[in-house]
Formats: sequence, structure tokens, C-alpha cells
Amino acid sequence: MKKIKLLNAVVVIIGAVIIFLGLNVGLGGIKTLGWQSTRDFVSITDAATFHTQDSHIRFIGGVWFGVGAAFIIGGFAMRQFRSTLIILSAMIAIAGLFRLSSMDTGGVFSAAIAPSFAFELVGFPLLASWLIVSDKREV
Repeated sequence: MKKIKLLNAVVVIIGAVIIFLGLNVGLGGIKTLGWQSTRDFVSITDAATFHTQDSHIRFIGGVWFGVGAAFIIGGFAMRQFRSTLIILSAMIAIAGLFRLSSMDTGGVFSAAIAPSFAFELVGFPLLASWLIVSDKREV
């Protein structure tokens, strides 16, 4: 039973981190709120296009916030949310692969992105495996 409580805590912590990231982008848009980096990394050359894309990025930040909320809820209601957490973990791993679509391996494997990329491609599949194994132990 102790391992399940540890799993619950890990899931809640992951959810809190995802919410943090979702708020940073969801409320800050392309420029973010600056919680992870400075806000002056982009200059606007086409205001109308920027505002359209900024709105889309804020939406994606809101989705990420919702994913984080699902993880937190799942940490407290593991039996009901286990399959949802497994699916979300798989989705995050698949989404991590989309980083490679930029064809900029220097960016993907940079110190700024590599930890996130590794967590997406290794950490979330491991979390999904842990969720699956822990469910079999409960039966």
C-alpha cells in the first residue's frame, strides 16, 4: 500500500508542475508570464498574426492546465482516473516526439529542452507503466 501512496504523491506533484507550465503559457501567451525565461525573446513584426497565434498558444496553455488538473484529481482518485492518467501519459510521450518535427536537433537536445524531452519520452512512459503495474497489485 505504501507504493500506491508514493505513486499518488508523484502524480499530484506532476500535475502541479503541469499546471504551473499551463498557467505560464495560458495566461502569458507566446511571450509567457516569464516564469521560465525572460519575456523579451520574441519581437512582433505582424501584430494581427501575432495576436491570432498568441490566442492559439493561450488555448494550448489552457489545455495543458487542464491536463495538470486531471493529474492532480487522479492523484486523489486513482481508481477512477488510472486509465485517464495512463492515456494522458501516452499522449505526452507522443507529443514529445513532435519536438523532432522542427528538424533542429540542436534545439531539442539543448540544455534548455533536453530535460523536458527526456521526461516526455522516458518519464511519462515509466509513469504509465507504474500506473499499470500498481493497478494489478490492487486487484
